[in-house]
Amino acid sequence: MSGEGLAIFGEFDPSGRQSYNNAVLRFRENNIVLPTFAQLRDPSTIPQSIQDSLAGVEKDAADPRNLFRVHWFNQHADGPGDNFPGFVDVPTHVELPSELTGVDARIVLAFGNRFPMIRAHKVLAAYSCLAARLVTGRFDPTTHRAIWPSTGNYARGGIAISKIMGCRGVAILPEGMSRERFEWLERWTTNPEEDIIKTHGTESNVKEIYDACNELALDPENVILNQFSEFSNTLGHYAVTGPALETVYNHVTAQRPARLAAFVSASGSAGTLGAGDYLKDQHGTKIVAVEALECPTMLYNGFGDHNIQGIGDKHIPLIQNVTNTDLVVGVSDQSTDKLDVLFNTPAGKRILEERGVAAELGQVLVDMGYSSICNTLAAITTAKQWGLGSEDVIISVATDGSDLYNSEREKVMSTHFSGGFDEAAAAEVFDSHLADVGTVHAMEMGPVERDRVFNLGYFTWVEQQGVELPDFEARRSQDFWNGLRPLVDQWDQMIIEFNEATGASHS
Repeated sequence: MSGEGLAIFGEFDPSGRQSYNNAVLRFRENNIVLPTFAQLRDPSTIPQSIQDSLAGVEKDAADPRNLFRVHWFNQHADGPGDNFPGFVDVPTHVELPSELTGVDARIVLAFGNRFPMIRAHKVLAAYSCLAARLVTGRFDPTTHRAIWPSTGNYARGGIAISKIMGCRGVAILPEGMSRERFEWLERWTTNPEEDIIKTHGTESNVKEIYDACNELALDPENVILNQFSEFSNTLGHYAVTGPALETVYNHVTAQRPARLAAFVSASGSAGTLGAGDYLKDQHGTKIVAVEALECPTMLYNGFGDHNIQGIGDKHIPLIQNVTNTDLVVGVSDQSTDKLDVLFNTPAGKRILEERGVAAELGQVLVDMGYSSICNTLAAITTAKQWGLGSEDVIISVATDGSDLYNSEREKVMSTHFSGGFDEAAAAEVFDSHLADVGTVHAMEMGPVERDRVFNLGYFTWVEQQGVELPDFEARRSQDFWNGLRPLVDQWDQMIIEFNEATGASHS
């Protein structure tokens, strides 16, 4: 494959003129305006008329105006039925106290459940992937079906973006994902029996998703938007999530100066790790990639199943900038499962208070789903591995909230706490999974380790998925990744031209 095979869309596709024209007509008819990445990076630049119109738009509705909420700056809503009151100057975040983390380093997480429709930040990745194809003539919403392979939130984000953009979306995800994900998809898809494809397995079974995509790709009307190989995924996070986290960092250090020592993120599709590339470029921040200890692909060339929903593994994503990574950390799903129970039960909250965690913070912890807890534990490991202290900030994201895992929590309770989750059980969970976080499963990434992990991707992408070896190898150099950055500005100019062609307006 050449550049287009790598899903790098910098130029307009001359063969896609009819697709482009059809998209313009569809958007004109449905009054759909695309936000630029610059507007999502800094929502204060969104026209005031659009900001005003959002007051009457339910935050989880399939309304085109909600595209202008696909960013980190939505004001917190009081309840699930409430709208986002407006935009904020600093993304909603939490700085976790040492009473919870056991380390002096300042661990800060931005909340992904402030995003609209799916209440997870993967809707930004979905928008990035489809918008890049639309404005370059590579997607026709009147004939194409958008295929969204995922282990959960990205597929939901893709379905939401597809519906808003007036096209048909198809979600592909493992059958073992949480009930809440499937219930959401059943509400949003056009034809659930056809538009929700359940593949074998759970979080680690990504190849099965690829196999389903390859079969669907035989039909030219199906366009595969594979988050693991679409470079617009990582570029969207570089352009939008990175600066948003920088804003959070500037805010928390305004009165208490500290260096931005590390960015931590579970690998998943590796899209969010693109924010780490931005922070490294701007602040010299070290990048920490995280995976499930039950499937330690990067750490030990390992394999297995796990329940940290939101991170797919057993392979290295094509869009993962491996040679820019400084540390790899493994986190057990036993910890994320049980800490979710601790954070979301009365006995757990009482133990947190006994250990010095303020009750107000205990209420905030419900905004942290499995991968959010995973990121927190990895941040603690990072602080211990590198001896970071009170003059160091470690920043990460809380991908989604605990409400997506209520059914999973019931399974954990029945399996591990069949007699009930009392204060004794809560204290044991706190001591075993928070107070005793170690560094055994942490690996510093020098040249040898980076090459080893990078080389693992060969078996998926060259041998299985047909990427040409020179294209695969090009990604080893930071020159390749630096060369991608200008694409976002090109897409923004194309988005402006596309909006002018549609004549749509939210004024």
